[in-house]
Amino acid sequence: MDIQEQLKSDIQQAIQALFNTTVDDVVLQPTKKEFEGLYTFVTFSLTKALRQAPAQIGQAIGSWLTENSTIVSGFNVVQGFLNISIADAAWLNVLNDIATNPSFGNLAAKNQSVMVEFSSPNTNKPLHLGHLRNNFLGDSVSRILKANGYDVVKACIVNDRGVHICKSMLAYKMFGNNETPESAGMKGDHLIGKYYVLFDKAYKAQIEELVGQGTPKEEAEKKAPLMLEVQQMLRLWEQGDPETVALWSQLNAWVYEGFDATYRTIGVSFDKTYYESNTYILGKEIVEEGLQKGIFYRKDDSSVWIDLTEEGLDQKLVLRSDGTSVYMTQDLGTTDLKYEDFHTNRQIWVVGNEQDYHFKVLFAIMRRLGRSYADGLYHLSYGMVDLPTGKMKSREGTVVDADDLIQETTEAAASAADEAAKGKLDEFSETEKTALFRMLGLGALKYYLLKVDSQKRMQFNPAESVDLHGNTGPYIQYVHARIQSVLRKAADTGVSVEGQVSVEQLDEIEQQLIFLLSQYPQRVQEAGDDYAPSYIAQYAYDLSKTFNQFYDKLSILKETDSAKLHARLVLAKSVGETIRKAMGLLGIDVPEKM
Repeated sequence: MDIQEQLKSDIQQAIQALFNTTVDDVVLQPTKKEFEGLYTFVTFSLTKALRQAPAQIGQAIGSWLTENSTIVSGFNVVQGFLNISIADAAWLNVLNDIATNPSFGNLAAKNQSVMVEFSSPNTNKPLHLGHLRNNFLGDSVSRILKANGYDVVKACIVNDRGVHICKSMLAYKMFGNNETPESAGMKGDHLIGKYYVLFDKAYKAQIEELVGQGTPKEEAEKKAPLMLEVQQMLRLWEQGDPETVALWSQLNAWVYEGFDATYRTIGVSFDKTYYESNTYILGKEIVEEGLQKGIFYRKDDSSVWIDLTEEGLDQKLVLRSDGTSVYMTQDLGTTDLKYEDFHTNRQIWVVGNEQDYHFKVLFAIMRRLGRSYADGLYHLSYGMVDLPTGKMKSREGTVVDADDLIQETTEAAASAADEAAKGKLDEFSETEKTALFRMLGLGALKYYLLKVDSQKRMQFNPAESVDLHGNTGPYIQYVHARIQSVLRKAADTGVSVEGQVSVEQLDEIEQQLIFLLSQYPQRVQEAGDDYAPSYIAQYAYDLSKTFNQFYDKLSILKETDSAKLHARLVLAKSVGETIRKAMGLLGIDVPEKM
């Protein structure tokens, strides 16, 4: 039973019966906490047509609803705001529907497909905090879109070639002494990241030396011997030099093993992985197509450009004068390739907001080229993540690696849980403790990064993320564990949570909790429409907080009235299952006990 839709229909009938007027769209909003009621209908928009005061209109509609609607139990009017209370019987119907619907919250199939591309790491360094926000956001959006009824393809493009990769390769060739992940006792991605930092230090020393000899800094950056060697190494790689390609293959293989281990830890996977080494030459045929259509133009130096000033953009290079690709060339080809592979209705790129302009240009070019899928291209832009210590820089070694951060957050979660448990964790085996602490640590990390609007730049505070009080992942995980504990104790005493709920009267907090439960499908839809995991995070917190208020106010297991006991257990079970589903959309597991 959808109370909101039923109430909208009843209000439309009331307006028709009272004023002989049709209203196509009735908008309801939650009633403010200081007033009685759960839904509010604003009447100001009707005053002109009905030629009555807003409060008078509200009074008339409220009276009609209480006399004629099967779900309205009362109302109050505050100026032009009609606050409506819902009958207990209606809420019980809602609870029974939710409790008996295992697919509650999953919307009907859309028969449309969406590709979500995220992660996009470079093979010269391990995943770091910024990558975590990207991965968590892309994974959660994929889950939310699936719950909205879309067929979802999760894709990743690995940046495995280019100048940055050659910097790590050259440093390893110079300083590596055949070091391996095994001999170093390091994950492969961490090992190669070490050499990326070593290159930067040596390169900066050469620049400093040249500047000291009187060379301007900008010229020194280009003429430093290490930079010249890197450029030569890239040329050798592109020419297929066996020694260079063998080194590239070995170092990348180590990095991929490291990436895979991190992805397994954070619970992220992909349906398709593309590699820049296979796609960087794509797009040249598209450039030729654009030249023939007059969409691109060639300058005197033979470079190819497009003029997008009509779209409020600029002139953009799509092919260098020597015929080599730029990033845009590659992206043109890869976008076509992804569509050819999957024919999705939408392609979404989860990429930081520093690339906003790039994607505006890419989408504008695809529209100019007349691609049938162009209107389905979307850049899910997100803000950077800082630490309390400031901005991170990979080449200077000031980045917090994802693996280290996960470990730190897990340890902090373990400490917080141990302190809060006050000895209750003694019944856990060491294996169970390890699994619980990892679940809490990852939950803290994911929730903290996803609860913030993705477009906002944010600061991550590990200690704050694991707090068992307030708007955090562990707080919500704890509420779920509390509910499971109640259900286990009920089962141990032979009390069933099966069957229809039937009580004469609900407490106000029970009404509020059922109301929140009923909002879940709507929140899932809104999160899918706006690609906003933060909506789900806020919902999970609100539901958990309201359950705790219910738990503190009303007895569950000590309730002597069997009908009330049964109703509260069914309500608790439904809340627990909905918390699990909501947190699942964020990629977060919830514990059975804690």
